[in-house]
Amino acid sequence: MSTQKSQYLVHSNGIFHGLPVFADTLQGLTAIVTGANGISGTYMIRALCENPKRWTKIYALSRREPWHQYPPQVEHVSMDLLQSPSTISQQLLEKNIKADHVFFFAYIQPTPEAGGTIWSAADEMVRVNKSLLGNFLQGLAGAAAIPQRITLQLGSKYYGLHLGPAAVPQEESAPRADMEANFYYEQEDLVKDFCDKNSCQFITTRPSYLLGAVPDAAMNLAYPLMVYAIVQKHFGRSLIFPGDLACWENLFSFSSAMMNAYFTEWLALTDVENGESFNSIDDSPFTWSMFWPKYAAYFNMPWQGPEQCTDEEDYMEMSLPYSPPPRGWGPPGKRRFCYTMVAWAQRPIVQATWREIAVKHGLRNPDLGDIDRMFGFADAAVLTAWPCVLSNTKIREAGFFGSVDSTQSILKIFDEYIEIKMAPRV
Repeated sequence: MSTQKSQYLVHSNGIFHGLPVFADTLQGLTAIVTGANGISGTYMIRALCENPKRWTKIYALSRREPWHQYPPQVEHVSMDLLQSPSTISQQLLEKNIKADHVFFFAYIQPTPEAGGTIWSAADEMVRVNKSLLGNFLQGLAGAAAIPQRITLQLGSKYYGLHLGPAAVPQEESAPRADMEANFYYEQEDLVKDFCDKNSCQFITTRPSYLLGAVPDAAMNLAYPLMVYAIVQKHFGRSLIFPGDLACWENLFSFSSAMMNAYFTEWLALTDVENGESFNSIDDSPFTWSMFWPKYAAYFNMPWQGPEQCTDEEDYMEMSLPYSPPPRGWGPPGKRRFCYTMVAWAQRPIVQATWREIAVKHGLRNPDLGDIDRMFGFADAAVLTAWPCVLSNTKIREAGFFGSVDSTQSILKIFDEYIEIKMAPRV
């Protein structure tokens, strides 16, 4: 029996390794990137702009004006995807916007329910994010601007990890965790139906917690970690880990926004089967116990692990409502902590101190903004005691070998936040 052998050319770019090498003949492509000001959209455009001969025209769509200067091949278009499809079609036609590839990252995070977790407003999340995608797809059809392929970014909530423990590792073949509304499922069905009707292809991706540096940091793990360290150091305190031992040693897969962009570009240009979904991760196992000392060293400050809560009564406890959890067996998810990062950031002295630091250093964010979203996102990672370990088997079998050390990536992102005046130089 004969076996087929495949060969792949790869290269490194700084801390990012195993990146694909594309054929020189792949040139003259056009792209639309929605959610262009967000983490995923920003880094997607950055990745595409590394190859101006391959991507000769990129339309960056967002509601707000761009927060930084784009290269000449990028054209920003101010577009609200909550407008009617006919309005979107008209804008596309007026500016003659068509593209070979669409990368859809537009996302709105509704305000959490009172006393709920960051993703507690599930029905509203479905309504608004389904509208974003549906309006845009109908707008494309109305403007006769159907692309060759649409890449839709979903995420690890596809596995129900925000609802409790899921089967480990999280594989793309897992059934939907339909214990409550999930906009990823609605969007996936929406894009499939659209592509079936309009004879174009689609692929979906599932990154984990995204790591990147942009001014709108509400759904970014790295930024609240940076604020936490800077303020704690200002107070002369240690960098305290607020969770228990289970959180401290819990295993994660993270997704650096730059690696996610490299993978998304490769996936869009690779001959994978239409309609497939792929996990998108750094391929670097991560625990807070290994990260915390390096995190403290970056800020040149002492640190404390979970032993600061020495007595059981010192811990607060929160149980999630689903029994069994998404994996289908066992007890519901439970979090134990001395305090949450949301509660820490809500302290008046913390907010006043950050404002003082921001004014002193001329930062673009004198106020912390939406604390429930920003620090609630950090709590979701720091205070989770069940594994978020996305399988990389499928992407490896497809031929992508990119990897980056998640800890190195976070520290590099800290540097990037300093460069864009979101945090002071340490």
